[in-house]
Amino acid sequence: MDRPPGDRRRRRAFGASLTSNPFRAPLRQANNEVICLRRFVSYDVNPRPVIAQSSPACFVPREASAARIRAAGLGGRAAMNLENKRAPVRSAAGFLVHVLTASGGAVALLALYAAIERDFPATFAWLGLAMFIDGIDGTLARAARVTETAATIDGVVLDLIIDFLTYVVAPVVAVWRSPDLMPTGVAFWIGLVVIIASALYFADTRMKTADHWFRGFPALWNVFVLYLFVFRLPWRVNAAAMLVAAALMFAPIVFVHPLRVAKMRLWTIGATIAWFFFAAVAIAEHLQADVWVKLGLIATALYFLGLPLLRHSPWAQDGGAA
Repeated sequence: MDRPPGDRRRRRAFGASLTSNPFRAPLRQANNEVICLRRFVSYDVNPRPVIAQSSPACFVPREASAARIRAAGLGGRAAMNLENKRAPVRSAAGFLVHVLTASGGAVALLALYAAIERDFPATFAWLGLAMFIDGIDGTLARAARVTETAATIDGVVLDLIIDFLTYVVAPVVAVWRSPDLMPTGVAFWIGLVVIIASALYFADTRMKTADHWFRGFPALWNVFVLYLFVFRLPWRVNAAAMLVAAALMFAPIVFVHPLRVAKMRLWTIGATIAWFFFAAVAIAEHLQADVWVKLGLIATALYFLGLPLLRHSPWAQDGGAA
């Protein structure tokens, strides 16, 4: 059946308006990131114009975060697509942080080799590099959210393994290979005590208090042994000092974490940088440090040892302000 001429004109008008007169209006914009546009079309199927709207189309800039997409009420597919695009990048970033932490194991091996060869300045240079890696990998791990992006690797366990090599094993071997510090037999047996005590300390679930202080001497044997090499005290003093330090790992007193403790954090970071400077100079001088370098090492050590007295309590109980 042929349609009336007027109906054909209205159909032509409808087709023309549908293709040539669309316009879009913003539907939602959240934090200038997620923008949705809804298409409107006008047509003349009746004597008066009619406006119909279609489903919205959302545009997500690359810099938009999934959290803000959800905050905009656009969870669904837009957030899912963004997460899917970013997941490989975040996974790679998390895995690279783990690789950085694991590289400390290679540095520990280099330090051990230097200690066995009695190249003690090189030993402490490698141990200094290991401390630097250990100082930054935690911050990078939190930034990369490794517990989410690289969850198949336990970063805490990995960090403890590397720390045990660099903070405990390599320094103990350095003492054992240096007859100037104490007789080889004495160094061997004290080294066994230090290794066993440190293994127990590293496995202690109470290693840190709730406000991020270390509970007991934090097994910084790389730092402790560096002082032995720089100051060259009588071997009996060195031996007694190592035994006392091993016992202090289990004492109910606190030692400062140089980066995480809130109390006087800026001063502590400054003291840490100063300590690295004095230690680097001592290593560059082949552990035959000048008097001013020794005084600098003593001053920074006194700062770290005295800082617990400024806490609400030097005793290692949880709770309270830092």
